Amino acid sequence: MVGQLIVFEGIEGAGKTTQLQRAAAWLRSQVTVPVLTTREPGGTLLGQELRHLLLKVRGEDEIAPRSELLLYASDRAQHVEQYLKPNLAQGAMILCDRYTHSTLAYQGYGRQLDVGLIRQLNAIATGGLQPDLTLWFDLPPEVGLQRIQQRGEPNRLEREALAFHERVRQGYRALAAQDSERMIRLDAEAPPDELEQEIQKILQKSLGQPLS
Repeated sequence: MVGQLIVFEGIEGAGKTTQLQRAAAWLRSQVTVPVLTTREPGGTLLGQELRHLLLKVRGEDEIAPRSELLLYASDRAQHVEQYLKPNLAQGAMILCDRYTHSTLAYQGYGRQLDVGLIRQLNAIATGGLQPDLTLWFDLPPEVGLQRIQQRGEPNRLEREALAFHERVRQGYRALAAQDSERMIRLDAEAPPDELEQEIQKILQKSLGQPLS
């Protein structure tokens, strides 16, 4: 059996995590295979430690961009080997909050590191594991940052300047243009219930089976 890897992507405050949980609940009522949820960073015990390091507000002891890139790659390599590949081999459907497109958008376009180098690093970290489908929640960065402010203390990435988040959004746009068949844009300003319905339709079509 071969499972499905469906990735939810977007800038801070886009609502992808909420929609991922809604989609998982719906899918569990529709399919007989296990439906699992996970995230990057943080999908393994090691990943949880790396997530804390990456998102902690650090003050003067800031993480250098290349160090940040390598920490994300370490999280991904562990996640792929310890969680994603074994569960996919058992036929599970996995909904993942962020994957390789995040690194390209945030570290490539946001931090302005070499995108070609990041693609090579992603290939090493994933062992070639590609998503079957990526849902991109597109949102103006100023709207996303306003949402972040309303829900509590922002983490290290959420504190980045608006220009950084604008570059990240442009990165997602470029990536979607390069892979329009497997990366689908969603308007993250739409009401949550409308988004949920649209996602269900996309998943139904992607899975190629009639779902009730």
